[in-house]
Amino acid sequence: MALRSMARGTPLAGLPGFGGRIPPGPAGVPGTPEDLIALGGPTVTVTSYDDYGSAQRAVDFLSDNGFPVEKSAIVGTELRMVENVLGRLTTGRAALAGAASGAWFGLLIGLLIGIFSASAWWRVLIAAIVIGAAWGAIFGGVAHAATGGRRDFSSRTSLQANKYAVNVGEDHVEEARLMLNRLDWQERNMNTPTTSAGLGNAPGTGGATGSTVAPGGTVAPGGAESPESAGGAGRPGTAP
Repeated sequence: MALRSMARGTPLAGLPGFGGRIPPGPAGVPGTPEDLIALGGPTVTVTSYDDYGSAQRAVDFLSDNGFPVEKSAIVGTELRMVENVLGRLTTGRAALAGAASGAWFGLLIGLLIGIFSASAWWRVLIAAIVIGAAWGAIFGGVAHAATGGRRDFSSRTSLQANKYAVNVGEDHVEEARLMLNRLDWQERNMNTPTTSAGLGNAPGTGGATGSTVAPGGTVAPGGAESPESAGGAGRPGTAP
């Protein structure tokens, strides 16, 4: 699916609920791969993850090891809109939510007015909170009743991606791959159970306590000898 920038006023196909356009986020209108390339941004995908947390952890690892992270980006692909339903919404709950919002607004107004009040500023504050809560409850209840029961639930809408790719500039691809390979090795080493301490001290094993198996079947430094470094010992048909 070809993406085009919303800033140019060109509609995007395939995103339901937003009129075919990418919705603006907290940081503004999202950019597109074409915009990144035009600005000299990252162009090469180093690796990809199924969740955003893993991609964020990878970029954080690059940053901790001195990689120029300003040359990197996390790119979500296969975007979809997800609306999570939070619960049932009635006229009473809508009025209560409106009262809470109105009370906060009244608190702000009351504080601003109370600054210039010579005396009894707390009365002004309480009055502002009560008035704000009352009007908020009225507006919240009326607004929900006006829907005619077509939306009796509250929800939160978000954009999610099926894959999160870590992209870096062409001049830093190999450096990033080496660092991320080291991160993968560290995570696998942490998740792989170590050799039991009792096995390392068993008679005739010759193994060391707590040794771990390195890639290729060898034993990490400090452990037992690897099959390659053990010479001919233990091979079938070899004299002791």
